[in-house]
Amino acid sequence: MGDGGEQSLAPVIPLFGGAEATPTVWNDTWAAPSRDVGATAGPPRDEDAQAVAEAALLRKLRTRSLSVREARAVLIERDLDEVSADTVIERFIGNGYLDDAKLAEQLIHTGVARKGQGRGVISQTLAKRGIPREVIDAALEELPDDELERALEFARGKARSMRDLDREVALRRLSGQLTRRGYGSRSYEAARRALDEVVGTASARGTGRGVRFEP
Repeated sequence: MGDGGEQSLAPVIPLFGGAEATPTVWNDTWAAPSRDVGATAGPPRDEDAQAVAEAALLRKLRTRSLSVREARAVLIERDLDEVSADTVIERFIGNGYLDDAKLAEQLIHTGVARKGQGRGVISQTLAKRGIPREVIDAALEELPDDELERALEFARGKARSMRDLDREVALRRLSGQLTRRGYGSRSYEAARRALDEVVGTASARGTGRGVRFEP
């Protein structure tokens, strides 16, 4: 005990900081997570995911046109949630990057002009691309009613390659090809008429021999 009867105490070591203490490790350890979250540079994580998914969609659109359903699939594959995906899709539609009606027109033109396809196959192609049924029907309504003529054009091009076949065999094969190209009920008639034209041409030249088709 010291003078005056007071008990002498040991020096006090400030555990949680004091006037002469440096910032304590204890406080930093518990405060660090909150401070790090608040100080993170750049947008929040959900905005990062949206930016990444949107960039992936733009890359896809630079190489080919996509339907709205296909575009949504690209976003979902990048782990974008449904609400964020809807936001991106609506913006892309508004900017003209996505248009199911225009895509349907493009695919129909390709099917008719380059591939010689009928309505059946074209309709299936559009449906597989995710274009809504009402958009497909509206687009096909714009086609001229020339299904038989287009089937005949295709059949004429194939008929001569079957000139050495029995007529019934040739008819089955040719009508089958037309059916697979989507000409439906017009297939048999177009095949028959095309083969008749080949037979008629051969007969007019004096070389027709029944079941064989000569050039």
